[in-house]
Amino acid sequence: MAQSARMKKRGQINVVIRSDNKDESEYGYQQMETSPFVQHKEYSDIMKEFDQYVGLDMMKSFVHEMYAWLYLNKIREQRGLKTGKQALHMVFKGNPGTGKTTVARLIAKMLKDMNVLEKGHLLEVDRADLVGEYIGHTAQKTRELVNKAMGGILFVDEAYSLARGGEKDFGKEAIDTLVKIMEDKQHNFVLILAGYPDEMDRFLQLNPGLPSRFPMIVTFPNYSTTELIEMLKSMAAQRDYVIDKDSVSYVNELLVVAKDYEQGRFSNGRFIRNLLEKAVRMQAVRLLHQGDYHKEALTTLVKSDFSKAFKKILLE
Repeated sequence: MAQSARMKKRGQINVVIRSDNKDESEYGYQQMETSPFVQHKEYSDIMKEFDQYVGLDMMKSFVHEMYAWLYLNKIREQRGLKTGKQALHMVFKGNPGTGKTTVARLIAKMLKDMNVLEKGHLLEVDRADLVGEYIGHTAQKTRELVNKAMGGILFVDEAYSLARGGEKDFGKEAIDTLVKIMEDKQHNFVLILAGYPDEMDRFLQLNPGLPSRFPMIVTFPNYSTTELIEMLKSMAAQRDYVIDKDSVSYVNELLVVAKDYEQGRFSNGRFIRNLLEKAVRMQAVRLLHQGDYHKEALTTLVKSDFSKAFKKILLE
């Protein structure tokens, strides 16, 4: 795993996480964890939380970079060196279910532990929360939400939807209000705008003040088929279910087809969660008809459960 970061104009960093293994020892999070002379409790704690999730290993390098930068800034300050404060506002680009909200929540916790944010809470909102019904209402709603997010992170999901209505849409008012607040109170909270990669690229070009205010743009990769299978098993185990071998093979083939069909719109973890929930219901119907309530039957999900579950998804 490696991380590519290109410096752009106005100090913006575009972070793209790749799945190859080159340079991991040089830039990966493992180096700090195994260092014999540095103990970083805040960093260690956040990595332990990351380890509880499937498929987020690629994002650890980004968090490692952020922690190192913030920590070294504190050291520079103690040594009397210049440490110009940089805003931590970010753009998360990725398909649904790639862990954007999860990573945002973990970053909020780390920033609180490092005394960068006072509260470290995450306030997740979307267009409906920000956009009002009449002139002036949107600015009021947006300011109220930012006030609630002070000391933490304001996470705007599907942020590109704010610009869908054109120049006369109230969503533009929300964008303009956010831009102004980001400038006035850029060190009091963190704003994260999230959404599909292509839509977010177009969105950032709509307001000339937006790109320069987001020093970190992070691209979340889709989960691999192996990671999604591991996620499915983990979610099932948390509910006291096991998945038989035929089901694993079937779901693996299903994921290959679904990812190819959906291409850039595949919903990753969301798809897995939806599939599992429906498979559990299909198992319940099957066992009710069979009258089989033994422990093994109650805890085992079979191929037909997933096959019927997928048909349900197709009909939605």
